[in-house]
Amino acid sequence: MALYEHVFLARQDLAQAQVDTLAEIATKIVEDNKGKVIKTETWGLRSLAYKIAKNRKAHYVMLNIDAPAGVVAELERQTQINEDIIRYMTIKVDELEAGPSVMMRKQERDARGGGRGERGERGDRGPREDRGDRPRRDRDEAGE
Repeated sequence: MALYEHVFLARQDLAQAQVDTLAEIATKIVEDNKGKVIKTETWGLRSLAYKIAKNRKAHYVMLNIDAPAGVVAELERQTQINEDIIRYMTIKVDELEAGPSVMMRKQERDARGGGRGERGERGDRGPREDRGDRPRRDRDEAGE
C-alpha cells in the first residue's frame, strides 16, 4: 500500500467538534476501503493567505494514510461533495513523518514564546551599534 498525507480546510464557522467529526468521517472512509489512518493532526483555526469562498480563516486537519490508490480517489470524491470543506490536498509521500509534523512543532515553539514578533526580543544582546549610541565624533569619522 502507498503512503499519503491528506490535508483539508474546513469552514471557519464550524465548531471544533464538527471539525473532529469531519476527520472521523474521513477516517471511516479510509478504513472501510481497506486502508488505515496512521495519524490525525488538527492544526486549529488559522488565517488564510487569501479569501476562499468568503472565508478568511479555516480549520486545518491533516491525516497520514496508508492505503491503496482507490481509497484516495474515494476520499477525494467524498471530500468534494462535503460543503463544510473548502479546500483539500492529498500528496503521495515516500515515508510518513514520525512524531509531530512541522506545523505542530511550530505551534509548540510559538506557545513557549520562541517565536519572533514582539518588542523586546533582542534579549541580552544590548543596544545596536549603528543607532547613535556612539559619541558624535565617531559618527562623523564613519561618514554619517
